Amino acid sequence: MASVADAARVRYQCRAITNASSGRDIRLDLFRGLALWFIFLDHIPTNVMSWLTVRNYGFSDATEIFVFISGYTAVIAYSRMMQRDGWIRASSRIYRRVWQLYVAHILLFVAFSAQVAWVSIARDTPALIEEMELLGFGDNPYQAILEAALLRFRPVNLDVLPLYIVLLAAFPFVLPAVVRWPLGVIAVSVGLYAATCHFNWNLAAYPDGKVWFFNPMAWQVVFHVGAACAVLGPRLAWLDRFRWPLTALAVVYLLFALFIALSWQYNPLQRQVPMWINKLLYPIDKTNIDILRFTHFLAIAWLVRVAIPQSASILKWAIWGPLRRCGEQSLLIFCLGTFLALSGQVTVSHFEDSIVSQVVVSITGILIMCLAAYIAAWFKDGGPSSSAGIPRAAGALT
Repeated sequence: MASVADAARVRYQCRAITNASSGRDIRLDLFRGLALWFIFLDHIPTNVMSWLTVRNYGFSDATEIFVFISGYTAVIAYSRMMQRDGWIRASSRIYRRVWQLYVAHILLFVAFSAQVAWVSIARDTPALIEEMELLGFGDNPYQAILEAALLRFRPVNLDVLPLYIVLLAAFPFVLPAVVRWPLGVIAVSVGLYAATCHFNWNLAAYPDGKVWFFNPMAWQVVFHVGAACAVLGPRLAWLDRFRWPLTALAVVYLLFALFIALSWQYNPLQRQVPMWINKLLYPIDKTNIDILRFTHFLAIAWLVRVAIPQSASILKWAIWGPLRRCGEQSLLIFCLGTFLALSGQVTVSHFEDSIVSQVVVSITGILIMCLAAYIAAWFKDGGPSSSAGIPRAAGALT
């Protein structure tokens, strides 16, 4: 009887998730697209346009947005399939997606490495190979190729996809649990995160002595909290009883983070920060997603929830079309943005880091990303034979 009751509860939860997402939360595509734009801008060193991203105004950056939304959309996409076709079928689709992500990462690795090699030779800048952390090829090319295939050898800016591959590969075992017991999954996830930070657990990388830049055992907390939020959905409405205290707390924390982040850039502000606060705050670790980064992201997410509800008419404005399209085609746009960021870095350095070149390169790159997103959507919709319609529902890193 217990198993029958559990099965019924799972079906109910899956239907609830499906019903809650049937109206399609436009915010998911919009903010995922925005995160992709931010990642592109932040990956161009000394880019003045990166001041338009969240990175310079607090503890977190676009990575938290991207990983959280990926967890959220993974539950929406695969819980429906688990309800309709069963766990095995849903798991097979997840692993098919993992394979697609893996192939995309390997192709991106090859293209990016070739791009670095070509630029290094054409411009006689061998230091670029070291800057992009590709010296492993020269030391032991065969070992480097094997380690790249095992996701242990990654150049700069190619760390996000391996993180997502690992998180999604484990997701078939998390999916039934998060649908049944979302709060329990959060508890276990936070426990693993705490243990990882305390014992300094991480996965080994190549060359020897290195570890993963985005530690999956730590960053899983962002992914799984996003997944749990998708399940909890309307049940989080009880938080609205504390809307104003929570909003005030979030605003105060974000203002504090803003002051600290700006102090990194301006010495007069740095001198105003007491020494005991410096000792308390630092280091703010990105590899293990420091608690300051995670709470900073949660504060932003809360303000977005309050200020821009799912039914907000502003979300339907046509001006957000390019952002939404980029969010829908996130895998393509992420790979393209990584490639364009290095091209932008080389172009900007050619013009001696002039502000004009930074602005032109940034705008051009975003326009290329938008054009690619629209072309990809056009082909997915059937090309010239299709009729224009509403973009499809957000999936897990489409």
